[in-house]
Amino acid sequence: MTLSIDLTSAQTRASLGASARLPEKPSLVGMSRDEMAEALGEAGVPERQRRMRVQQLWHWLYVRGVSDFSQMFNISKDLRVQLDRHFTVARPEVVEEQISNDGTRKWLFRFPPRGAGRPVEVETVYIPEEGRGTLCISSQVGCTLTCSFCHTGTQKLVRNLTAEEILTQLMTARDRLGDFPDAGTPDGAIVPAEGRKITNIVMMGMGEPLYNFEAVKKALLIASDGDGLSLSKRRITLSTSGVVPEIFRTGDEIGVMLAISLHAVRDDLRDMLVPINKKYPLEQLMDACRKYPGLSNARRITFEYVMLRDVNDSIDDAKELVRLLRGIPAKINLIPFNPWPGTNYQCSEWETIEKFADYINQAGYASPIRTPRGRDILAACGQLKSESERMRKSDRLALEAMMIAGHGEA
Repeated sequence: MTLSIDLTSAQTRASLGASARLPEKPSLVGMSRDEMAEALGEAGVPERQRRMRVQQLWHWLYVRGVSDFSQMFNISKDLRVQLDRHFTVARPEVVEEQISNDGTRKWLFRFPPRGAGRPVEVETVYIPEEGRGTLCISSQVGCTLTCSFCHTGTQKLVRNLTAEEILTQLMTARDRLGDFPDAGTPDGAIVPAEGRKITNIVMMGMGEPLYNFEAVKKALLIASDGDGLSLSKRRITLSTSGVVPEIFRTGDEIGVMLAISLHAVRDDLRDMLVPINKKYPLEQLMDACRKYPGLSNARRITFEYVMLRDVNDSIDDAKELVRLLRGIPAKINLIPFNPWPGTNYQCSEWETIEKFADYINQAGYASPIRTPRGRDILAACGQLKSESERMRKSDRLALEAMMIAGHGEA
């Protein structure tokens, strides 16, 4: 049974218009240490104290997960009041939390307005698995890429997310999962006794991360900082549809694992499925992959390949995929197509997917078939879309009918 919790109070909904008129305090979340020191100086913190205060704040924000200055117990009360007057460390509003029958969770987060803009909403998904938990994070509100099989691509781009908004998706998810230590016990364990629930993050949510490179870079460097959230860069994967000029920079400046949304092995088909291919065709994309910094058998590129019935799932496609990836340390994630209301695509037959995987495996590439997760709450790959364009009840019924009829069944 799917559980959906609407966490927006009537009072909150009524105040949304007023919130756009409130003065905007900068958030300390998402600032580098140097930026934080400079901001503290502008707020009146003496220069001789700034390095120590940055260290304290970094610990409270990213190790303890505190979202209120009043809980920073080793900082004087007067300074806490001063910090609260100038800055915020608040989380986004959690509008809705949906829990799939397979344990997948999807949150709808609402961020306050920026400048003259309005509040915006994004979706973030947590996928629990044996021995690990993966958080799928969004980098933009909407998307410009219009990939024809992707639900997110039907929502126009509203704006890029800031480094703060990217990071607070992770931090709020850790709040909801009990993945931060108790702020009231400063001598307690750094992580809960049973270990972290979020062990991996993937930039595979709404938007194209490499069209928001600087904010994504800043957020991921903070997420992987050893004195804070401390996620290994080998447990962070950035997925791109093929923004070729930024691929080398991703490896060189961020150093995380790379995933490519491939989905087709011929330019004519990929032009239709992933239109950015018209700008950066397969030859350029493969060349950029071969030059990815740190590429090795221990740091392979993941190629994502959605299985579309009678579109890209033939053995000839599998043969061309093997030829295309020759010389690139790689694994291929085969993704059974996840249906959404209004789509014209269907998932490949299970037997077809298995034959496709067998061919690639025999050619020496790992090709796991991704188990669909969270389909019943539209949390699966390619299904995310802001609930600002909230799915109507009729759409939910249409999705259920598609599932029962076997469309996209894997």
